[in-house]
This record gives sequence, C-alpha cells and structure tokens, in this order.
Amino acid sequence: MKSVKLTKTLLIVAVAILATVAFAAEEGAAAGSSLAAIGKGLAIGLGLLGTGMAQTAIGAAAVGAVAEDRRNFGTALIFFLIPETLAIFGLAFSFLIN
Repeated sequence: MKSVKLTKTLLIVAVAILATVAFAAEEGAAAGSSLAAIGKGLAIGLGLLGTGMAQTAIGAAAVGAVAEDRRNFGTALIFFLIPETLAIFGLAFSFLIN
C-alpha cells in the first residue's frame, strides 16, 4: 500500500518536472530565461503539491473532529488552512526568481 502511494507521488513529481521543462523550452530562448521559467514552475508546482498532500490527512481528521463535536469547526478550519501558506510562499518565491 505504501509503495503504491510512493509510486504515485513520484510519478506526479516527475510529470510536474517534465511538464515544466516542456513548457519552458521556447524557440530561441536564452538558457538563463528558460532555467528561470523552470524554477518558477517548480516553486509553484511543488508548493501546491505539498499543500495537497498535507491537506489530505488534515481534511480527514478535521471532518472526523467536526462530526464528533461541532465546536471543533474553528480549530479544524485553522489547521486545514495552515498548509495553504506553502502555496502562497511558492507563488511569492516565483516572483523573486528572475
């Protein structure tokens, strides 16, 4: 079960990296600009991938906690939104890459 999950995760990362390289390759593009485009794509893509992986476990636990006691909704929502900072940081770092 764990090897299947690991295989799927590695496949998603490989597709994200290869898609970034494919979209960054333009005709006549300088090497520096294409590498910057790859870096921007990886910053955003891997940040979103990490966010999604973190929110899968947190979301399941949050739904269970809210199902037991509705007063846990605020706490569960805060814990569910904390991984979103990875996506925001990835977007911010992509603007810093020249």
